[in-house]
Amino acid sequence: MRVLVVQKDKNAGEILSRGLRQNGYIVDQAGTGKQALRTFHCVDFVLLDLDLPDLDGLQVCREVRALSDTPMIAVTARSADLDRILGLQAGLDDYVTEPYQFRELMARIEAVMRRTHRKSHVERDVSCGKLRINSARREVHLGDRLINLTAKEFDLLSLFTGEPETVFSRKEIMSRVWHAELTNYSRTIDTHVYSLRQKLESSSWIVTVRSFGFRLGRG
Repeated sequence: MRVLVVQKDKNAGEILSRGLRQNGYIVDQAGTGKQALRTFHCVDFVLLDLDLPDLDGLQVCREVRALSDTPMIAVTARSADLDRILGLQAGLDDYVTEPYQFRELMARIEAVMRRTHRKSHVERDVSCGKLRINSARREVHLGDRLINLTAKEFDLLSLFTGEPETVFSRKEIMSRVWHAELTNYSRTIDTHVYSLRQKLESSSWIVTVRSFGFRLGRG
């Protein structure tokens, strides 16, 4: 899983990122709110400092949530009850105050991921030629090989394989995968399609329908 650590304190961000990597996560880092807003759509999870040098963390949270259901936990020095309430109202999935135990943070990340996955996935297998998708385990196999996908890459591929005869418009993809309107962030669709094609080692798994959108191919 790819995690975005948004932390104004570079040293604190490095320490947190190191711990996450030691637990098997891929980590991206951002030191400002604007950088976080440019990066969040490429990750599976966000750990968000609320005291950023350019934007208030709650504003960042609201802007992310307006475009995406990416899970977010605040990791912050703000310990007042009002801050916690405002954060949860802004769309945070959980709220951790500093100082904290790293093992507790890991447990909270895992709990949030279990909740978010249970909301939208039923246990089933879908097969398309050599491609096999298990929604409950969120696993994709190409032949005998397990393909490592981000959460949004998995959701995008599941959309195509769930309705293999359907041509999906960009607007519909943005709505069903990112739960957002088609905006400037819609370029992320192309980024994720490109990444999926690379990981599936063939551009023919996802076919571009010119001036409209995409559909599942045959690999």
